[in-house]
Amino acid sequence: MWRQEAGTVVRRVAPFPEQAIAPFAIFAGLQIPRVPTEWAPHSHPRHELVWVRGGTLTSRVADRVFTVSEGYGLWMPAGVVHGGRATAGAQFHEAFFAPDRTPSAFAFEEPRAIAMTPLLESLLIHLSSTDLDAAARARAESVVFDVLQPSERQFALQLPGDSRIDTIAEALLDDPADSRSLEEWARWLGISDRTITRAFRQATGLSFAQWRQALRVHRALTHLSEGLDVTTISEVLGYAQPSTFIAAFRRITGTTPGAFFDAADGTPEGVRNPVPSVQNS
Repeated sequence: MWRQEAGTVVRRVAPFPEQAIAPFAIFAGLQIPRVPTEWAPHSHPRHELVWVRGGTLTSRVADRVFTVSEGYGLWMPAGVVHGGRATAGAQFHEAFFAPDRTPSAFAFEEPRAIAMTPLLESLLIHLSSTDLDAAARARAESVVFDVLQPSERQFALQLPGDSRIDTIAEALLDDPADSRSLEEWARWLGISDRTITRAFRQATGLSFAQWRQALRVHRALTHLSEGLDVTTISEVLGYAQPSTFIAAFRRITGTTPGAFFDAADGTPEGVRNPVPSVQNS
């Protein structure tokens, strides 16, 4: 995924305590990593919904990187192998759903971004209590399934998975500010710029320039959640001036950096899908 922050702790996920939560259709919890934390690739026997407050979460699933910021959650189907990384101090929430007690409407085969409305978040936090009586839990769980909806924003960055251009993708993930042109990459790799263009289109559905722009917006979400101002973010991501960054952010998300998080606290579905319609994105 992205370059690891200094002090990142890599953890392995403990075996799932199925015997402890077997009576529950939905089991929720909270943790607050004090340092940047990465979870090694793993899977769960239950569906998982994760969301954050005061930070961001990135998750790698095969050849895609998902970015989860405030106002959104990520639904991970049972059995799907994934790794994750949370920024330091983020409130990391997770809820697990028993597959045999989850309505078929939520039988997603792929990870999905979920709109974390205040009502949905409150219900799941309510269900984190283990002393609810059976009737109260059943009522809350039924409402969760009524209000849980996929988001129109599906923040998935498709990685190329093509040996001809993987070096470019890896370099840009490590340093999104790398401003080498298509021609410079072609000379460095000893292939034609036309080959690079075709490879990006075939692998991601985007041109090289569009893909780099989408990658930078994914990274910008983390910086925004950390409280960095637009001027600083534009410099960190290699933009010549803040207005250029704002224009690029608007092209991808349909809104400005400041309005993005304002919308997340209200009705996130009011803005169009920020990532072009490409494979798995």
